[in-house]
Amino acid sequence: MRATRTIIALAVLATAAGCSTMSKLNPFAKEDKFAPAKLEELKPGVPARIVWKHSIGKAGVHVFSPALADNSVFVADADGTIERLDAASGKVQWRSKSKTDLTAGVGVSPNGQVVAVGGEKGKLLAFDGAGKALWEVQASSEILSAPAVGNDVVIVRTGDNKVTAYDAADGKKRWFIQRVTPPLTLRNTPGLVIANGNVYSAQPAGRILALALTNGVPRFEAPLSEPRGATELERVSDISGTPAVYEGDLCAVSYQGKVGCLDLATGVARWSKPASSDVGVGVDQRFVFVSDEKGAVQAFAREGGASAWKNDKLAYRRLSAPVSYGRFVAVGDLEGYVHFLSREDGTVLGRIATGGGAIKAAPVVAGSNVILQTQNGTVAAIAVE
Repeated sequence: MRATRTIIALAVLATAAGCSTMSKLNPFAKEDKFAPAKLEELKPGVPARIVWKHSIGKAGVHVFSPALADNSVFVADADGTIERLDAASGKVQWRSKSKTDLTAGVGVSPNGQVVAVGGEKGKLLAFDGAGKALWEVQASSEILSAPAVGNDVVIVRTGDNKVTAYDAADGKKRWFIQRVTPPLTLRNTPGLVIANGNVYSAQPAGRILALALTNGVPRFEAPLSEPRGATELERVSDISGTPAVYEGDLCAVSYQGKVGCLDLATGVARWSKPASSDVGVGVDQRFVFVSDEKGAVQAFAREGGASAWKNDKLAYRRLSAPVSYGRFVAVGDLEGYVHFLSREDGTVLGRIATGGGAIKAAPVVAGSNVILQTQNGTVAAIAVE
Protein backbone atom coordinates (compact mmCIF):
# COMPACT_ATOMS: atom_id res chain seq x y z
CA MET A 1 0.00 0.00 0.00
CA ARG A 2 2.81 2.41 0.84
CA ALA A 3 4.41 1.75 -2.55
CA THR A 4 1.15 2.69 -4.26
CA ARG A 5 0.90 5.92 -2.25
CA THR A 6 4.50 6.69 -3.13
CA ILE A 7 3.85 6.35 -6.85
CA ILE A 8 0.66 8.40 -6.72
CA ALA A 9 2.34 11.06 -4.60
CA LEU A 10 5.15 11.42 -7.09
CA ALA A 11 2.73 11.93 -9.94
CA VAL A 12 0.69 14.45 -7.96
CA LEU A 13 3.69 16.42 -6.75
CA ALA A 14 5.22 16.51 -10.21
CA THR A 15 2.05 18.22 -11.42
CA ALA A 16 1.41 20.42 -8.42
CA ALA A 17 4.94 21.66 -7.93
CA GLY A 18 4.69 23.90 -11.00
CA CYS A 19 8.42 23.42 -11.52
CA SER A 20 9.27 23.49 -15.20
CA THR A 21 12.57 21.76 -14.67
CA MET A 22 11.05 18.70 -13.03
CA SER A 23 8.14 18.48 -15.45
CA LYS A 24 10.59 18.44 -18.34
CA LEU A 25 12.78 15.79 -16.78
CA ASN A 26 10.18 13.71 -14.93
CA PRO A 27 10.50 10.18 -16.39
CA PHE A 28 6.79 9.54 -15.71
CA ALA A 29 5.45 12.60 -17.54
CA LYS A 30 2.74 11.60 -20.03
CA GLU A 31 3.76 14.30 -22.48
CA ASP A 32 7.31 15.30 -23.28
CA LYS A 33 7.98 19.04 -23.18
CA PHE A 34 10.74 18.58 -25.75
CA ALA A 35 10.35 16.88 -29.10
CA PRO A 36 12.75 13.99 -29.75
CA ALA A 37 15.71 15.01 -31.85
CA LYS A 38 15.38 14.30 -35.56
CA LEU A 39 17.77 11.65 -36.80
CA GLU A 40 20.57 12.99 -38.94
CA GLU A 41 21.49 11.24 -42.15
CA LEU A 42 24.58 9.11 -41.72
CA LYS A 43 27.20 9.30 -44.47
CA PRO A 44 28.12 6.62 -45.20
CA GLY A 45 27.25 4.86 -41.93
CA VAL A 46 28.44 1.45 -40.79
CA PRO A 47 26.29 -1.40 -42.13
CA ALA A 48 24.07 -3.00 -39.49
CA ARG A 49 21.82 -5.97 -40.24
CA ILE A 50 19.16 -8.00 -38.48
CA VAL A 51 20.51 -11.52 -38.02
CA TRP A 52 17.19 -12.88 -36.81
CA LYS A 53 13.89 -11.56 -35.52
CA HIS A 54 11.23 -13.13 -33.32
CA SER A 55 7.91 -11.94 -31.90
CA ILE A 56 6.65 -12.44 -28.37
CA GLY A 57 3.78 -10.57 -26.68
CA LYS A 58 3.82 -6.92 -25.66
CA ALA A 59 5.35 -5.60 -22.46
CA GLY A 60 2.48 -3.26 -21.64
CA VAL A 61 3.45 -0.80 -18.91
CA HIS A 62 6.31 -3.03 -17.77
CA VAL A 63 9.86 -3.56 -19.02
CA PHE A 64 11.18 -7.02 -19.87
CA SER A 65 14.88 -7.60 -20.40
CA PRO A 66 16.30 -10.50 -22.42
CA ALA A 67 18.65 -12.72 -20.43
CA LEU A 68 21.51 -14.87 -21.70
CA ALA A 69 22.72 -18.27 -20.51
CA ASP A 70 23.89 -21.55 -22.03
CA ASN A 71 23.89 -20.19 -25.63
CA SER A 72 20.25 -19.20 -25.25
CA VAL A 73 18.16 -16.05 -24.93
CA PHE A 74 15.32 -16.03 -22.39
CA VAL A 75 12.42 -13.62 -22.93
CA ALA A 76 8.96 -13.00 -21.45
CA ASP A 77 5.93 -10.79 -21.98
CA ALA A 78 3.14 -9.23 -19.94
CA ASP A 79 0.61 -11.91 -20.89
CA GLY A 80 2.60 -14.64 -19.19
CA THR A 81 4.62 -16.17 -22.01
CA ILE A 82 8.20 -17.25 -21.27
CA GLU A 83 10.44 -18.50 -24.07
CA ARG A 84 13.89 -19.90 -24.55
CA LEU A 85 15.45 -19.05 -27.91
CA ASP A 86 18.63 -20.26 -29.55
CA ALA A 87 20.97 -17.28 -29.38
CA ALA A 88 22.48 -17.92 -32.80
CA SER A 89 19.28 -18.46 -34.80
CA GLY A 90 16.37 -17.17 -32.69
CA LYS A 91 14.65 -20.56 -32.98
CA VAL A 92 12.22 -21.29 -30.13
CA GLN A 93 13.59 -24.08 -27.94
CA TRP A 94 10.62 -24.07 -25.59
CA ARG A 95 7.65 -21.92 -24.65
CA SER A 96 5.81 -21.88 -21.33
CA LYS A 97 2.71 -20.04 -20.21
CA SER A 98 2.27 -18.85 -16.65
CA LYS A 99 -1.09 -18.77 -14.91
CA THR A 100 -0.68 -15.09 -14.14
CA ASP A 101 0.26 -11.97 -16.07
CA LEU A 102 3.88 -10.96 -15.66
CA THR A 103 5.47 -7.71 -14.49
CA ALA A 104 9.22 -8.40 -14.67
CA GLY A 105 11.85 -10.70 -16.09
CA VAL A 106 13.77 -12.52 -17.10
CA GLY A 107 16.23 -13.82 -14.54
CA VAL A 108 18.20 -16.95 -15.39
CA SER A 109 20.92 -18.92 -13.61
CA PRO A 110 24.41 -19.04 -15.16
CA ASN A 111 23.86 -22.66 -16.21
CA GLY A 112 20.46 -21.92 -17.75
CA GLN A 113 18.66 -24.39 -15.48
CA VAL A 114 16.58 -21.95 -13.40
CA VAL A 115 14.43 -19.25 -14.99
CA ALA A 116 12.53 -16.73 -12.84
CA VAL A 117 9.94 -14.03 -13.57
CA GLY A 118 7.79 -11.67 -11.54
CA GLY A 119 4.02 -11.92 -11.80
CA GLU A 120 1.16 -9.59 -10.97
CA LYS A 121 0.36 -8.94 -7.31
CA GLY A 122 3.84 -9.97 -6.26
CA LYS A 123 3.91 -13.53 -7.55
CA LEU A 124 7.37 -15.01 -8.13
CA LEU A 125 7.52 -17.94 -10.55
CA ALA A 126 10.39 -20.29 -11.37
CA PHE A 127 10.87 -22.75 -14.24
CA ASP A 128 13.55 -25.29 -15.00
CA GLY A 129 15.85 -25.25 -18.03
CA ALA A 130 13.30 -27.17 -20.09
CA GLY A 131 10.44 -24.77 -19.33
CA LYS A 132 8.69 -26.90 -16.69
CA ALA A 133 7.19 -24.97 -13.77
CA LEU A 134 9.21 -25.51 -10.60
CA TRP A 135 7.41 -23.41 -8.00
CA GLU A 136 5.45 -20.24 -7.31
CA VAL A 137 5.57 -18.09 -4.17
CA GLN A 138 3.96 -14.90 -2.96
CA ALA A 139 6.41 -12.04 -2.47
CA SER A 140 5.69 -9.17 -0.09
CA SER A 141 4.92 -6.58 -2.81
CA GLU A 142 5.02 -6.01 -6.56
CA ILE A 143 8.07 -7.09 -8.53
CA LEU A 144 9.18 -4.54 -11.15
CA SER A 145 12.70 -5.72 -12.00
CA ALA A 146 14.08 -9.04 -13.15
CA PRO A 147 15.02 -11.49 -10.38
CA ALA A 148 18.71 -12.17 -9.86
CA VAL A 149 19.31 -15.90 -10.18
CA GLY A 150 22.28 -17.97 -9.07
CA ASN A 151 22.58 -21.71 -9.59
CA ASP A 152 20.86 -22.36 -6.25
CA VAL A 153 19.12 -19.11 -5.29
CA VAL A 154 16.55 -16.67 -6.67
CA ILE A 155 16.55 -13.11 -5.30
CA VAL A 156 14.02 -10.34 -5.83
CA ARG A 157 13.66 -6.73 -4.77
CA THR A 158 10.01 -5.77 -4.25
CA GLY A 159 8.20 -2.45 -4.28
CA ASP A 160 8.34 -2.18 -0.48
CA ASN A 161 12.16 -2.12 -0.75
CA LYS A 162 12.57 -5.64 0.60
CA VAL A 163 15.25 -7.95 -0.82
CA THR A 164 14.33 -11.62 -0.42
CA ALA A 165 16.21 -14.81 -1.32
CA TYR A 166 14.48 -18.09 -2.18
CA ASP A 167 15.89 -21.56 -2.66
CA ALA A 168 16.06 -22.20 -6.40
CA ALA A 169 15.00 -25.83 -6.04
CA ASP A 170 11.78 -25.45 -4.04
CA GLY A 171 11.09 -21.74 -3.49
CA LYS A 172 11.57 -21.84 0.28
CA LYS A 173 12.51 -18.48 1.74
CA ARG A 174 16.14 -18.33 2.83
CA TRP A 175 16.45 -14.76 4.09
CA PHE A 176 15.21 -11.24 3.63
CA ILE A 177 16.18 -7.70 4.52
CA GLN A 178 14.16 -4.50 4.27
CA ARG A 179 15.27 -0.91 4.16
CA VAL A 180 13.24 2.22 4.89
CA THR A 181 11.83 3.81 1.75
CA PRO A 182 11.97 7.61 1.34
CA PRO A 183 8.66 9.49 0.94
CA LEU A 184 9.14 9.65 -2.84
CA THR A 185 10.84 7.14 -5.12
CA LEU A 186 11.01 6.50 -8.84
CA ARG A 187 8.79 3.84 -10.29
CA ASN A 188 11.56 2.34 -12.38
CA THR A 189 13.21 -1.06 -12.53
CA PRO A 190 15.99 -1.00 -9.92
CA GLY A 191 17.94 -4.16 -10.45
CA LEU A 192 20.03 -6.72 -8.61
CA VAL A 193 23.34 -8.22 -9.66
CA ILE A 194 25.14 -11.25 -8.22
CA ALA A 195 28.94 -11.12 -8.01
CA ASN A 196 31.80 -11.85 -5.64
CA GLY A 197 29.64 -13.97 -3.31
CA ASN A 198 27.21 -11.08 -2.81
CA VAL A 199 24.05 -9.66 -4.29
CA TYR A 200 24.13 -5.93 -4.95
CA SER A 201 20.86 -4.01 -4.81
CA ALA A 202 20.08 -0.60 -6.31
CA GLN A 203 18.43 1.47 -3.57
CA PRO A 204 16.59 4.78 -3.17
CA ALA A 205 18.44 7.90 -1.98
CA GLY A 206 21.50 7.13 -4.08
CA ARG A 207 22.69 4.05 -2.18
CA ILE A 208 23.86 0.56 -3.09
CA LEU A 209 23.33 -2.32 -0.68
CA ALA A 210 25.63 -5.37 -0.72
CA LEU A 211 24.34 -8.55 0.93
CA ALA A 212 26.00 -11.93 1.48
CA LEU A 213 24.47 -14.39 -0.92
CA THR A 214 24.33 -17.19 1.65
CA ASN A 215 22.51 -15.45 4.51
CA GLY A 216 21.69 -11.85 3.55
CA VAL A 217 24.08 -10.28 6.05
CA PRO A 218 24.92 -6.74 4.91
CA ARG A 219 28.47 -6.41 3.60
CA PHE A 220 28.09 -2.68 3.10
CA GLU A 221 25.58 0.03 2.27
CA ALA A 222 27.38 2.75 0.38
CA PRO A 223 26.24 6.12 -0.97
CA LEU A 224 26.90 6.90 -4.62
CA SER A 225 25.10 10.24 -4.30
CA GLU A 226 23.29 12.17 -1.59
CA PRO A 227 19.76 13.58 -2.04
CA ARG A 228 19.73 17.36 -2.39
CA GLY A 229 17.02 19.97 -2.68
CA ALA A 230 14.37 21.81 -0.71
CA THR A 231 11.42 19.59 -1.68
CA GLU A 232 10.89 15.84 -1.58
CA LEU A 233 10.60 15.86 -5.37
CA GLU A 234 13.97 17.56 -5.75
CA ARG A 235 15.50 15.06 -3.31
CA VAL A 236 14.58 11.97 -5.35
CA SER A 237 17.98 10.42 -6.10
CA ASP A 238 17.37 6.71 -6.62
CA ILE A 239 19.95 4.39 -8.15
CA SER A 240 18.48 3.55 -11.55
CA GLY A 241 18.70 0.34 -13.53
CA THR A 242 21.02 -2.47 -12.52
CA PRO A 243 24.47 -1.76 -11.08
CA ALA A 244 27.21 -2.94 -13.44
CA VAL A 245 30.17 -5.06 -12.36
CA TYR A 246 33.54 -5.10 -14.11
CA GLU A 247 36.50 -6.77 -12.44
CA GLY A 248 36.76 -5.07 -9.03
CA ASP A 249 34.44 -2.15 -9.84
CA LEU A 250 30.76 -1.73 -9.06
CA CYS A 251 29.40 1.11 -11.18
CA ALA A 252 25.99 2.80 -11.18
CA VAL A 253 24.12 6.05 -11.78
CA SER A 254 21.37 7.80 -9.86
CA TYR A 255 18.52 10.06 -10.87
CA GLN A 256 19.31 13.72 -10.10
CA GLY A 257 22.61 12.58 -8.63
CA LYS A 258 25.86 11.06 -9.80
CA VAL A 259 27.51 8.36 -11.85
CA GLY A 260 30.46 6.56 -10.36
CA CYS A 261 32.19 3.37 -9.31
CA LEU A 262 32.68 1.76 -5.91
CA ASP A 263 35.08 -0.94 -4.79
CA LEU A 264 33.21 -4.21 -5.31
CA ALA A 265 34.44 -5.74 -2.04
CA THR A 266 34.27 -2.80 0.35
CA GLY A 267 31.90 -0.21 -1.15
CA VAL A 268 34.56 2.49 -0.88
CA ALA A 269 33.98 5.15 -3.52
CA ARG A 270 36.52 5.18 -6.33
CA TRP A 271 35.06 8.24 -8.08
CA SER A 272 31.79 9.99 -8.88
CA LYS A 273 30.66 12.71 -11.28
CA PRO A 274 27.40 14.67 -11.58
CA ALA A 275 24.85 12.88 -13.77
CA SER A 276 21.17 11.98 -13.90
CA SER A 277 19.61 8.92 -15.49
CA ASP A 278 16.59 6.72 -14.94
CA VAL A 279 17.85 3.75 -17.01
CA GLY A 280 21.27 2.74 -15.65
CA VAL A 281 24.81 2.34 -16.95
CA GLY A 282 26.97 0.20 -19.19
CA VAL A 283 30.62 -0.60 -18.45
CA ASP A 284 33.64 -2.13 -20.14
CA GLN A 285 37.39 -2.29 -19.61
CA ARG A 286 37.93 1.42 -20.30
CA PHE A 287 34.65 3.29 -19.88
CA VAL A 288 31.43 3.72 -17.94
CA PHE A 289 28.59 4.73 -20.29
CA VAL A 290 25.44 6.65 -19.36
CA SER A 291 22.28 7.62 -21.23
CA ASP A 292 21.12 10.65 -19.30
CA GLU A 293 17.59 11.91 -18.79
CA LYS A 294 17.96 14.45 -21.61
CA GLY A 295 19.04 11.83 -24.13
CA ALA A 296 22.75 12.55 -24.15
CA VAL A 297 25.11 9.58 -24.16
CA GLN A 298 28.26 10.06 -22.11
CA ALA A 299 31.43 8.09 -21.47
CA PHE A 300 33.60 8.37 -18.36
CA ALA A 301 36.96 6.72 -17.80
CA ARG A 302 36.43 3.68 -15.61
CA GLU A 303 39.70 4.49 -13.90
CA GLY A 304 39.28 7.90 -12.29
CA GLY A 305 36.04 9.04 -13.91
CA ALA A 306 37.42 11.64 -16.33
CA SER A 307 34.88 12.68 -18.97
CA ALA A 308 35.84 11.02 -22.26
CA TRP A 309 33.04 12.29 -24.52
CA LYS A 310 29.41 13.35 -24.71
CA ASN A 311 26.97 13.10 -27.63
CA ASP A 312 23.62 14.92 -27.51
CA LYS A 313 22.51 14.15 -31.08
CA LEU A 314 19.85 11.78 -29.69
CA ALA A 315 18.32 14.30 -27.29
CA TYR A 316 14.96 13.38 -25.75
CA ARG A 317 14.72 10.09 -27.66
CA ARG A 318 14.20 8.21 -24.33
CA LEU A 319 17.29 6.07 -24.71
CA SER A 320 17.90 2.71 -23.10
CA ALA A 321 20.95 2.11 -20.99
CA PRO A 322 24.02 1.75 -23.23
CA VAL A 323 25.93 -1.46 -23.83
CA SER A 324 29.53 -1.78 -24.98
CA TYR A 325 29.75 -3.78 -28.20
CA GLY A 326 33.19 -4.16 -29.74
CA ARG A 327 34.25 -0.77 -31.07
CA PHE A 328 30.71 0.56 -30.58
CA VAL A 329 28.29 1.59 -27.86
CA ALA A 330 24.72 0.49 -28.63
CA VAL A 331 21.56 2.20 -27.35
CA GLY A 332 17.88 1.75 -28.21
CA ASP A 333 15.31 4.54 -28.45
CA LEU A 334 11.60 5.31 -28.24
CA GLU A 335 10.97 4.55 -31.93
CA GLY A 336 12.71 1.19 -31.97
CA TYR A 337 15.98 2.33 -33.51
CA VAL A 338 19.27 0.91 -32.32
CA HIS A 339 22.08 3.44 -32.58
CA PHE A 340 25.75 2.51 -32.75
CA LEU A 341 28.14 5.15 -31.42
CA SER A 342 31.90 5.11 -31.58
CA ARG A 343 33.28 3.79 -28.33
CA GLU A 344 36.24 6.12 -28.68
CA ASP A 345 34.60 9.50 -29.32
CA GLY A 346 30.80 9.01 -29.26
CA THR A 347 30.16 9.77 -32.94
CA VAL A 348 26.97 8.11 -34.23
CA LEU A 349 28.29 5.65 -36.81
CA GLY A 350 25.23 3.59 -37.63
CA ARG A 351 21.63 2.77 -36.84
CA ILE A 352 18.97 0.26 -37.71
CA ALA A 353 15.19 0.18 -37.26
CA THR A 354 13.62 -2.83 -35.57
CA GLY A 355 10.02 -1.84 -36.34
CA GLY A 356 8.90 -3.09 -32.97
CA GLY A 357 8.19 -0.11 -30.74
CA ALA A 358 10.23 1.52 -28.00
CA ILE A 359 13.37 -0.12 -26.65
CA LYS A 360 13.41 0.47 -22.90
CA ALA A 361 15.48 -2.47 -21.70
CA ALA A 362 19.23 -2.32 -22.29
CA PRO A 363 20.40 -4.47 -25.21
CA VAL A 364 22.64 -7.42 -24.35
CA VAL A 365 25.65 -8.74 -26.23
CA ALA A 366 25.75 -12.38 -27.32
CA GLY A 367 28.92 -13.17 -29.23
CA SER A 368 28.99 -11.01 -32.36
CA ASN A 369 25.34 -9.91 -31.97
CA VAL A 370 23.42 -7.34 -29.97
CA ILE A 371 20.09 -8.72 -28.76
CA LEU A 372 17.16 -6.55 -27.74
CA GLN A 373 13.49 -6.72 -26.84
CA THR A 374 11.04 -3.93 -27.68
CA GLN A 375 7.88 -2.92 -25.87
CA ASN A 376 5.81 -4.29 -28.77
CA GLY A 377 7.37 -7.72 -28.40
CA THR A 378 10.02 -7.80 -31.12
CA VAL A 379 13.11 -9.74 -30.11
CA ALA A 380 15.98 -9.18 -32.53
CA ALA A 381 19.64 -10.01 -32.94
CA ILE A 382 21.61 -7.33 -34.75
CA ALA A 383 25.16 -7.38 -36.07
CA VAL A 384 27.40 -4.62 -37.36
CA GLU A 385 29.74 -5.60 -40.16
